[in-house]
Amino acid sequence: MFRTAITVLALAMCATAVQAQTAQEIVAAADKVRNPDKPFRVTATVTEYRSGTAVDRNVFDVFSKLDPQTNQFRDIMLYVSPPRDAGKMLLLNADNLWFYDPASRQSVRISPQEKLTGEASAGDVLTENLAANYAAAILGSESVEDASHRTRPCWHLDLKAAGDAATYNRVEYWVAKEGDEPVKAKFYADSGGLLKVLYYRLDGASTPSQAIIIDAVNRTLVTTVDFAAPHFQDIPDEWFQRDYLPHLKIE
Repeated sequence: MFRTAITVLALAMCATAVQAQTAQEIVAAADKVRNPDKPFRVTATVTEYRSGTAVDRNVFDVFSKLDPQTNQFRDIMLYVSPPRDAGKMLLLNADNLWFYDPASRQSVRISPQEKLTGEASAGDVLTENLAANYAAAILGSESVEDASHRTRPCWHLDLKAAGDAATYNRVEYWVAKEGDEPVKAKFYADSGGLLKVLYYRLDGASTPSQAIIIDAVNRTLVTTVDFAAPHFQDIPDEWFQRDYLPHLKIE
């Protein structure tokens, strides 16, 4: 009986290890859908809605490149509009995020949770490798409605921050069992409170074409992030150096 108990315990421990590994693999597979595997450029339009009416809109050009040494994405986000903000930049390198203002030629370190407009934070628009930044566990299987109101069989995962590069302390994450598509996410503050709910829209695209972000307290506050004109582009490594920002000229 004692030997049987040990065997059962060993099998349970192995099953837990396999499940944890499988959870990381699911998140990694969804990362490949969310993020192209080559340096790329995409235009992100962030629109804030209040009770269905658009009240603010910002446009950014995002340049992203994976660092093979850290397995983290490095990003430059260039403010395009409104005109008062044109030329400002965000630089993400490892777990360091800098805001650069060409008027002062100064860069200031900020948090990825810094709001851009509405419910969208910098971390929601910048490229993030969730598999590298979070430890994942499977909570179960669940059918959820996606951004296009289709019911999708999904893996329900619990993601806990694994380091300073993570934007949020905890994320609930739903990934479609078919196609590894990210479907839905819930983001939590350090206190444990729910901050916002995000839905990904792909509709046949190879990467998400839109993110819909809903405030957790006031559901009339909605922000959309539309991704347009994604394409591969060579991006020099020096772009991702803080000291190079005053010299960076982007066409």
